[in-house]
Amino acid sequence: MSAPSQKKRPISIKTPLGDDVLLFHTMHASEGLGHLFEYHIEMLSERKDIDFSTILGKVVTVTLDLTEGGKREFSGIVTRFSTSGSTSKFTRYFAEVRPWLWLLSRTSDCFIFQDMSVVDIVKKVCQKGAYGGLADINTGLLEQTYEKLPYCVQYRETDLSFVCRLLEQAGIYFYFKHEGGKHKMVLCDSYLAHSKTPKYEKVKYANSNSRSRFGEERIYTWSATGEIQSSSFSLNDFDFERMMSSTSGGLRVKETIATGFKQPAYEKYDYPGGYVTSAVGKNLAKARIESLHGQCEQISISSNARGLACGSLVGVEQHPRADQNKDYLITYANFTLESDDYESGSSPEEVFSGTFLLLGKEHRYRPPMCYARPLIYGPQTAVVVGKSGEEVWTDKYGRVKVQFHWDREGKNDEKSSCFVRVAQSWAGKRWGTMFIPRIGMEVVVEFLEGDPDRPLITGCVYNSDNMPPYDLPANQTRSTMKTNSSKGGGGFNELRFEDKKDAEEIFVQAQLDMNTVIKRHETRKVGFLAKEPGNQTIEIKNDQKLEVGNDQTVHVKNNQTVNIDMDHKCKIGMTSVTEAGTSLELKVGGSSIKLEPAKITIKSTQISIAADATAEFKAGAKMDINGGGMLTVAAGLVKIN
Repeated sequence: MSAPSQKKRPISIKTPLGDDVLLFHTMHASEGLGHLFEYHIEMLSERKDIDFSTILGKVVTVTLDLTEGGKREFSGIVTRFSTSGSTSKFTRYFAEVRPWLWLLSRTSDCFIFQDMSVVDIVKKVCQKGAYGGLADINTGLLEQTYEKLPYCVQYRETDLSFVCRLLEQAGIYFYFKHEGGKHKMVLCDSYLAHSKTPKYEKVKYANSNSRSRFGEERIYTWSATGEIQSSSFSLNDFDFERMMSSTSGGLRVKETIATGFKQPAYEKYDYPGGYVTSAVGKNLAKARIESLHGQCEQISISSNARGLACGSLVGVEQHPRADQNKDYLITYANFTLESDDYESGSSPEEVFSGTFLLLGKEHRYRPPMCYARPLIYGPQTAVVVGKSGEEVWTDKYGRVKVQFHWDREGKNDEKSSCFVRVAQSWAGKRWGTMFIPRIGMEVVVEFLEGDPDRPLITGCVYNSDNMPPYDLPANQTRSTMKTNSSKGGGGFNELRFEDKKDAEEIFVQAQLDMNTVIKRHETRKVGFLAKEPGNQTIEIKNDQKLEVGNDQTVHVKNNQTVNIDMDHKCKIGMTSVTEAGTSLELKVGGSSIKLEPAKITIKSTQISIAADATAEFKAGAKMDINGGGMLTVAAGLVKIN
């Protein structure tokens, strides 16, 4: 008896085990735009000992003969393989076959993408070595150009969830094209990416009450559904680099499509939209409303036409309603393939039959949002990084870059992340506080709306490498703001507060200069003693007025010099006493008066003494008056004793 063969059968399967080792029996399949196909295949084999490792992860291809000539392939990777039960002649084997894209569900990661478009990110993820070069993507049919995303994070997601989420957010969907024992992922955003299957450009509608030949390919059930949907979608966002535009509504966008039904104008509004330009926002809003619009009217059919495939276009004819005879996009397919029985020889009623969802070409298909963005609940910490050799790496907004602890690919440099905004206690228009985290500091990072793509630094924390400025708990009453000279360190500025009872102190250190500007009054009250142990230079560019409410005492322990470029005036209300230990001298040019403990010397070219009433010169022992040339004594009356 000859071995069973698939050669002359309308359905066959090709596996890496060789021809006819596994014989096709049945296949239940589901395909959908933006979804992974699933083929559940039952096979028969005369072998009872097939090693699962020889087929798991391998490509298999089911081939179906088309009624109108030609063949249709269903190719995929065996992701699950099992055996259960047997007949008198064969062992039953079951395979779950999915696209290569399914392998991305076996890998999860945390990864940062910068300055890449959605399409480029998807291609990079799919081309990882883990997927063995199986990835095959056609991006040439995309109608729209997609801008680069400055910062995009895959956070604790499978590669599959991440890729599908990005595509959905951009309004991109996909289907798989099966040819030559392979399946290619086709990225789409318009009807330009779809075409009709040759010889299946049109399929006629003929229900069970219609006359049709046995085995004739046709549509035999038809169900149309209408549903109320929103007619407009609005998005909004905020961009701190475009404050005027953000606060005035410049980033607010709205897209509207009439539903075709008489209903109120329902609007959906969402924030944040995930964009920084209104042009990108309009594309996103358009994708959202087109996704909803595609659900307004849907057609469900049953058919045995073997050429109907998800992602292909098909024309309908001979429907009793003329408005239904038009072109449609097949958005979903659920079908069964069934082969003749290898033992009894009986044939199924239909080799191919299935149900399909159709969308009229007047409705542009866009994927629904099925994959949720991951959220980061609560803060994380990260380490500030920057360019090699630098201690501070920032931009004009005081932002810094960080290395997240979960990032395995970052190199702890200026490329590890985007610039991250740093929260300050005050942030006004050219006023406020500014503390820029430095390279090596551990910072606290929170995420706006929990979005990994929107980090915000809210503080800094100490760790085993960066310990507090003073030993703790020994200095637990001490609070401080202490800096570190950059570059190289070795110095610091500090404002310190000591709150220890009976040792309270405010300490200020300027590592080099200290400049204080007081534009009006300064008041200082010292309860006991004010000391300045070092040198002091005071420069006052205009006037200085000093008023002392009570006594003033000045004690200079060495010399004192006062230089006055112009006049000096001193007015004393009562008594003035000037005391010198050795001598006291007044000088004007060559004239001088010098006071010493035992004598007074007056010296000048000419000395004039004038008294309005009485002048008295008296010596206790001796007085000499000597004129080198002439002595003149003149008076109304001269008396010489």
